[in-house]
Amino acid sequence: MSIFQGLNITASALTTQRLRMDVISSNMANVDTTRGKFVNGEWQPYTRKMVVTQASEQNRFSSMLNHSMKSSTNNSVGTGVKVTKIAEDTTPYKLVYNPEHPDANEDGFVQMPNVDPLKEMVDLMSATRSYEANVTVFNANKSMLMKALEIGK
Repeated sequence: MSIFQGLNITASALTTQRLRMDVISSNMANVDTTRGKFVNGEWQPYTRKMVVTQASEQNRFSSMLNHSMKSSTNNSVGTGVKVTKIAEDTTPYKLVYNPEHPDANEDGFVQMPNVDPLKEMVDLMSATRSYEANVTVFNANKSMLMKALEIGK
């Protein structure tokens, strides 16, 4: 295990949480966007995006188990987290009655994005708390490395 592996693992988590916050910000910015993408000659509302994460490849259970069984010293640790994709939410769009809206259909309903501001705020709070926790871990790890350097004085 490298002396910097803890920093690398925490850095991957910080990067992932930052991307989650960026995607949530994009969702919140487009909460009223009725013309998000052009599909089959018609405008579709903005579709909510979600970040999908998983443990890094070497961090899978089977590889960790095999490594632990082969190793005489059980010092295997994870390698962090990675983003696999940014997926679109498949929940249906909201229909809002507004006959004056330029995108209203013949019945006066407008398709609005499937973004729920309350859900986005909860996700944002979760990502922020996770980011803060990882900053604390990063600083604690850095402090331990600095103390290890002071041993030689």
